[in-house]
Formats: sequence, C-alpha cells, structure tokens
Amino acid sequence: MQFACCMNTYRMFKHRHSCLSYFITEVVAVKKNVLVFSDFGIDDFVAVIYAYFNEEIEIVGVVADYGNVSKSTAVRNAAYFQKVTGREDIPVFGGAEIPLTGRDPQLYPDIHGIGGLGPLTPEIDIGNDPFENFDEIKKIIEKYEGNLTILNLGRLSSLATAFILYPSWMAKITDFYIMGGAFTVPGNVTPVAEANFYGDPYATNIILEFAPKQLHIIPLDVTQYALITPEMINRLDHFYQSVNSDVGLLVKPMVDYYYQFYKERDPTIRGSPLHDVLTMWAIQEDSIIDYAEIPTTIVVNTGDAFGESIGDFRKIEDKANYPHHKVATQFYYPKFIDSFFRIMTNVNAQKGVSFDVS
Repeated sequence: MQFACCMNTYRMFKHRHSCLSYFITEVVAVKKNVLVFSDFGIDDFVAVIYAYFNEEIEIVGVVADYGNVSKSTAVRNAAYFQKVTGREDIPVFGGAEIPLTGRDPQLYPDIHGIGGLGPLTPEIDIGNDPFENFDEIKKIIEKYEGNLTILNLGRLSSLATAFILYPSWMAKITDFYIMGGAFTVPGNVTPVAEANFYGDPYATNIILEFAPKQLHIIPLDVTQYALITPEMINRLDHFYQSVNSDVGLLVKPMVDYYYQFYKERDPTIRGSPLHDVLTMWAIQEDSIIDYAEIPTTIVVNTGDAFGESIGDFRKIEDKANYPHHKVATQFYYPKFIDSFFRIMTNVNAQKGVSFDVS
C-alpha cells in the first residue's frame, strides 16, 4: 500500500464534523504551543516552516541538538530559522552534543548536505556558543503550562536528559509527539532500526520507560508514505515566486536535494518522504491518523538488533509487560496533502523577510 489511508477514521471524522459544523464557526481555535526538539535537517526545516505558516501552531521554543548535523550546526540552522522568519522572539536552546551511548554521533551529510539544509549555506554568526542554556526550557514549560506539546523530530538524547533532570517539569507537558521507530517495516539505517531511535537507544529507552503520560509515536511505518512529489514542490515554488515569499522559496532547493538522495537509493520512489512534516501535522486537531495503543520497548543490547523498536501488536489480552504508548499505524494521505498545501499556500505563506544566503 503506497499511501496509507485509514478510511474508517475518515468516516468517523466526517460524521463528527457534520454533527459539530454548526458550532465550529462560533469557536475560535486555540493555538497549540509547541516546544520543538530538532536536529535541523531538511525535513525538520520544512516542518518548522509549515508550523510558521500554520495558524493552529505556535512554536514557543526550539531545542537544537546533534543528529542529521552536529549540535553547533543545528543551533546555527535554528538561528537561521529565526532570521528568515523574523521570529527572533522564539528562544533557541542548546541540546545534546553526543548520545547517551557515549559513541560519536553518526551524521548524515549525504542526505541533508554538509550544513543540514541541502544546497543552502546560511551565514549566521552565533558567537561563542551562547546556547548552553538548556536549563531555561523550564521557563517555557512554566509559561505555557496547560497548553504545551513537546514535538521531538530528531534523536532523543536531549529529551531523555530533560526526563532525567526535570521529571516534575516533564509531568506538566500536555502531550508528547515523537518521530521515530520502525515497528512493522524495515529500518532505514539497519535492517531493523530507524535513525532517531538507533542514534541513541539508551535515550529512547528512558523516554519509553519513564514518560509521565502515553507518547504519540509517529514511526517510519507511516512517515515513509508522507511523500511530496517533485510536481507538488514545483507548484509550491511557482506560488512562492508569484507572491515573493522569501521563506517559501527555501522549500524547493532543500526538498529537491533531499529527493535526489532518495531517488538514487530507490529509483522507483515518487517523492520525498517528509517524516517530520507528517509528525507536525499529527498534532493538529484535523489530522486523521490511526494509533495502536500497545506495549513498546527498544533493543539496547549491542548486536544486529541494536536500536530496534518493538511493539506488541498481538490480538491477545496478555501482552508483553512494556509501557503502553500510542503508535501510529496508518494515516489518511489525501487529508495530509490537502492540509500541507492549504497551510503552505495560505496568507501567512506570503510573508517574507529579506535575507542573504551564500
């Protein structure tokens, strides 16, 4: 099944929508405040652009850490996001520089480019790393308590550190959404492991075991189908040219670079899987995603299964004794694409800030 479609969920959505349609016009949607943990590769950056254009989402802070690129490069890319959007008010926090495994992090310049943004190389001077400020995420949690979602798009080392240092603060978070894992499909860095979980299985294990509430896990099982085709990107780029959107014009060169990697690896693929955009979409009220509430764990022993995510999908009562979390199993692709284009071409997408890229 190339595009996952959860039709039962869609029918339920349509019924709910028709029953409530009278009231929808009377209610003003409350924005979801989101603290983003990101390693700022290409799909991460497109995801935060999507959030910037989105009237339902307010990014209230960014934790930049190693993953697709080094921590220092991720911090620079976060500062670049501030600059191109004119949102210098969004605080940036420095996250983890290495995984809890103690190994050197494995970076992915072949996928995301040397600087993480494909062919783009932003010239941003961040000085002598003023972002050793991780403790200050507590101020964000305090400010937005009652309406704060943590969205983890990269390795889980920084979030696990927060779980270790600030368990009482983590209990104040409204929801956790995590892109990671490969439960019923092959991995993308080993035959069984997905990059975010594999990059630091120890951190992933801490989060699975000690999360104060059930996680929403958006794994490779669904994100690999969140394909944006070159034709779609060309349509978006034409729109951004017509409205002179500086922010929007960043999308095509990055995604074209990303697609080239996937096309070389799999000549049959029809588009770029925007894993992190799907995860950002998942937090919206109108997203249509099926979840299985199941016991989950991760393999932390070295060997061929290192980093493998395990979910007990058996149709039995006596399941494995692992913590239960909500694992996405399928999503309604037409709704995702409709939302992606609606958000990426709305009036906010016509905003632009002058910038220089060398």
